[in-house]
Amino acid sequence: MVRKSKGFVELEWTCPNCETRNKGSIKTCVNCGGPQPEDVQFEAPSQKKFVSDEKAEELRKRGADIHCGFCGTRNPSTAETCSQCGGDLSEGTARQAGRKIDMAEAKLEKITCSNCGTENSGADVNCQECGAALARAKRPPQPKTATGKRPLSKAGAAITKKKPNWKIWGAIGAGLLLCCAAIGFLTLAPISTEQATVSDVYWKTEVAVQEIRPVDYDDRSGSPPSDAYNVSCYTESQEVCEQTTIDRGDGFAEVVEDCHTESQEYCDYTVDEWTTIQTYTLDGHDNFPVYEQPSMSSDQRLGDQNEDLTVTFNSEKGAKTYSPANATEFQQYQVGSTWTLSLNALGSVVDIKK
Repeated sequence: MVRKSKGFVELEWTCPNCETRNKGSIKTCVNCGGPQPEDVQFEAPSQKKFVSDEKAEELRKRGADIHCGFCGTRNPSTAETCSQCGGDLSEGTARQAGRKIDMAEAKLEKITCSNCGTENSGADVNCQECGAALARAKRPPQPKTATGKRPLSKAGAAITKKKPNWKIWGAIGAGLLLCCAAIGFLTLAPISTEQATVSDVYWKTEVAVQEIRPVDYDDRSGSPPSDAYNVSCYTESQEVCEQTTIDRGDGFAEVVEDCHTESQEYCDYTVDEWTTIQTYTLDGHDNFPVYEQPSMSSDQRLGDQNEDLTVTFNSEKGAKTYSPANATEFQQYQVGSTWTLSLNALGSVVDIKK
């Protein structure tokens, strides 16, 4: 697998004190001046913009920021002492890096500036009218730990899957059950009966004759059968790439593209198979269906045998047709005999009694 860097984007973080959105490189809230806590996660920016080449080169040389172990101030990875209290940063905690950032575009609600009342786009960080910092547009809240803090995702940790909405799935399932019940009622449940007389019977039979013949297969994936011949194979390859945005722990994320080659073999070949060469058909209007008995050579055999059986009844509500399950049942319906038909809501025959 080949990994390519596509560039760097600046992330954002939300101040837990006043809900103001801040750019990832800013270490204290632009609205209330509060320092960025250690447990605040960087988030996807409202607009994905790559930084300049010069800035990208600088980012490649540094690591995750460090929070001072004494006062909690966020310092760059290259610092040895805290910029706020002068404490030794060897006692500090480096921010987690390597977390995948979901960069999928989300529709953000409009934001009303608390300073001047102007309505701004959900992607705006500062008010378009007065320049005041804006709170983050509403997004799903992050889960909290027992201490009430939003947890940091550790590098390499599995991404939590979204839980299915069982209410929605339950409603869909209930709707499908109702549909199935309605269809079953319309087609299977008898709602009326009537007397009817058999006016006609009809049968049709088919029997296939088969023999071994060469069958050609083209562009079949995977390996050809062991008994195939005239085999000709080729391989198709394509490059498959996936982009991932990875939190660097310094307010920025690197967009990387992982590419690998996927190959699939396709083959043309011939296989000798039993193949239908002719189908013989018979029909009649009596109660005793028969099949053709074709003459066959030693290298031939009988294939599938099929029969179509139909009984027509005359009733006060018009003609009704019925298909018996087998020849034994079919033989019961002599022309002129009278039967009691059970009909469904669509008027089709679902049951017959003498």
